[in-house]
Amino acid sequence: MPIRQLPDVLVNQIAAGEVIERPAAAIKELVENAIDAGARRIDIAVREGGASLMTITDDGIGMGAADLALAVERHATSKLPDNDLINIQSLGFRGEALPSIGAVSRMTITSRPRGDHANTGAHQITIEGGRKAPVTPAALTSGTRVEVRDLFYATPARLKFLKSPRTETQNIRDVLERLAMAYPDIHFSLTADDRSIFDLPAAQGDFFAQRLERLRQIMGRDFAENALQIDAEREGIRLTGFASLPTLNRGTNQYQHFFVNGRPVRDKLLIGATRGAYADFLAYDRHPMLCLFIDLPPDVVDVNVHPAKTEVRFQDSAVVRGLIVGALKHALAAAGHRASSTVANETLAAFQNPTAEERNWDGEYRQQGPGYKHLKGLEGAPYQGHYYRPVGGNTAAASDIFTDSPDLAQPGARHVQPVDAYIEQESHHPLGAAVAQLHENYIVAQTRDGLVLVDQHAAHERLVYEEMKEALARGRPASQPLLIPEIVEMDPAAAERLLDRRDELDALGLSIDSFGPGAVSVNEVPALFGHGNVQQLVRDLADDIVTYGRTMKLQEKLQAICSTIACHGSV
Repeated sequence: MPIRQLPDVLVNQIAAGEVIERPAAAIKELVENAIDAGARRIDIAVREGGASLMTITDDGIGMGAADLALAVERHATSKLPDNDLINIQSLGFRGEALPSIGAVSRMTITSRPRGDHANTGAHQITIEGGRKAPVTPAALTSGTRVEVRDLFYATPARLKFLKSPRTETQNIRDVLERLAMAYPDIHFSLTADDRSIFDLPAAQGDFFAQRLERLRQIMGRDFAENALQIDAEREGIRLTGFASLPTLNRGTNQYQHFFVNGRPVRDKLLIGATRGAYADFLAYDRHPMLCLFIDLPPDVVDVNVHPAKTEVRFQDSAVVRGLIVGALKHALAAAGHRASSTVANETLAAFQNPTAEERNWDGEYRQQGPGYKHLKGLEGAPYQGHYYRPVGGNTAAASDIFTDSPDLAQPGARHVQPVDAYIEQESHHPLGAAVAQLHENYIVAQTRDGLVLVDQHAAHERLVYEEMKEALARGRPASQPLLIPEIVEMDPAAAERLLDRRDELDALGLSIDSFGPGAVSVNEVPALFGHGNVQQLVRDLADDIVTYGRTMKLQEKLQAICSTIACHGSV
């Protein structure tokens, strides 16, 4: 078959497959155009996740009739005045977005130049499946309004791969929130199916005050109250933003946002630098919350390496990584031992006076040595006799032996021996018989020819997990209604994700309801959950849903949720 040139309509549809893979991608391109046009307010409305209708209205500089006709042509742009791909100072620059969207939808653009001193009025152009209609007069006060209907109607293969309207709306929300973080001086609003999703007025104040206010609107009050300000510069590269204290962390890195010259990006280098900075403060499976802005000369970063412009390549990546690691470590060191307000109450509670049960050890209260808690049985009752006593019948308290700095090699150190033998119990207890509990974390068990050290949290978590799976197989597990519902505040997107899985959570005995934007009320918890931390449980569940919510089958999802509940409900 001879080589032939493809028609323009097919070329545009192929290009659209690279640039516009879902409604959120179209929204991103159109909103970036509005930002480049100097808009101070951008209103977005969608229906059915953007598949049936998307409208983007801005108060930017607008376009006249001639520019409007040229704007929908491939590779036509006003953002490269010198045809220089090295010096890119705008979000858009390829001239592909409008013709790509028009090739797979029914798109109408209405625009009027700001000021309109020539009083030419507004004009409108329509593109349907790549076929362009003439420019006609229209009605609009100022700015630009883009209406996209029936996205992917011209490419049905792409249409059938779209997710549910709720999922696509959430993707649109994520895209818009990232852009809103980068431009706090712009008013953003999103409406989905006539329901307001968010309305973010332009933030007021100085540079950092604006950014922190916008982050509070999106990432929640917890982050705003427990964020460290970042401001550092090296070799012409400036790093600003906010990062959470180590004690405010999440189970996924989705709360880490990076911007390069105002452009939202996802870059492994930046994520790795953040992990390196927090390596001494967080466990490997916990992630800080942060929002970092990197501003550098356009000629030392390449933003033209990905069709969606979500990746960048730095000329000197080592300098960028060193700047991030150094700035974050400096901020964390300056914070000292400051803890986030979300865990402060729990920390203070750990220093309260011991309860009556804690005072009841071997029939009397004994002053406990530093770093040691009294020995208790597996069921939590006061330990009855199965502890170590000093050789020679000395009846001093066990706390006299288990101190912070005992040295048995020193002269006069006491040796210990077991009071009772448990050998006869081995047939019933393969892991031996419990003898002591250390630091309320580990259980020491004695066997015939050795000892076993048990992580009581991991052991209890496994037991609770298996019980929950058995209860789930029999039906809905037993739940415990809360006398006063627990209100959990989080960012609005996380709350929406939780409420979207309400039925799955209810099947496990966890009953939640909406409590306004950015909050959920917990009405019931699984009976096996006990006195666990409801706030942390709900936040971790929201993180887990991001990780597995779109790929795992229902039964696997339920088992994963069981695992999280078991973890928070264990000793």
